[in-house]
Amino acid sequence: MAVPGAGPERLQLGELTQLLAEAREGNNAALDRVVGMVYDQLRRIARQQLRRERPGHTLHPTALVHEAYLKLSADTGLDVADRDHFFAIAARSMRQILIDHARRRNAEKHGGEWAHTSVEGKQIPADGPDANLVALDAALDRLGAMDERARRIVEYRFFMGLSEEETAELLQLSTRTVRREWVKARAWLYKELYAEQPGA
Repeated sequence: MAVPGAGPERLQLGELTQLLAEAREGNNAALDRVVGMVYDQLRRIARQQLRRERPGHTLHPTALVHEAYLKLSADTGLDVADRDHFFAIAARSMRQILIDHARRRNAEKHGGEWAHTSVEGKQIPADGPDANLVALDAALDRLGAMDERARRIVEYRFFMGLSEEETAELLQLSTRTVRREWVKARAWLYKELYAEQPGA
């Protein structure tokens, strides 16, 4: 699977699988080595996530990767099946960090400029860039409660920037299924988010 930036590290897959198993058992040194082996890919995922953030965000890709590492290393229940699963968990961790930052900013202020974010061409109105992320996260939680697979497709396509083919491989689905569910999930999210806006 061509996770963003995948390359020669695939040659180390056996070692990586072993390290992930050790990390699952609580070996933080093993997790350190995993992060070192896939650091470039994690930075690409971080850049993908920050690309949708407000201009001048206080976090940059390196800081986001480091915060995600701290979050992962503190997780005593970390259960990573393989390399692709690790990337998915890391991406979700980064998203949660960005959401926490957005919530803190929203708690410090009220109101804001009317802004938009986009889920693959769909404009989603919200009360400022930080509110966009918080609203999208809440909508994703609701989507996940109804359809966990659809939520994961949105995470992999939107937050990790994976293609339909890469998402299909990761979830062991056909590309056609991913395409169909991605379209449905985007439409559902747009409806959920738009319906929450004043005057919708």
